[in-house]
Amino acid sequence: MKDFFYAIQDLFVDVLFAPFDALRTLELDNWFAANFVSWLFIIIGFVAFVYWMLQLKSFNDNNEEDKSITSHSYL
Repeated sequence: MKDFFYAIQDLFVDVLFAPFDALRTLELDNWFAANFVSWLFIIIGFVAFVYWMLQLKSFNDNNEEDKSITSHSYL
């Protein structure tokens, strides 16, 4: 049973964490390259935000939104 747990340890340490070890060594040489995935997600989020704002502006310009004031009777 002990060998089974050592096999799990070897799988995680030697195989699955290898990309993280590569990023750790890359960070010593170039910080921006090591954080490429973070920069990519930031750019994707910014592009999605700009697209969303442009879509909201186009719907607002076409007056497609129902802006009638309605509320509950207790208000």
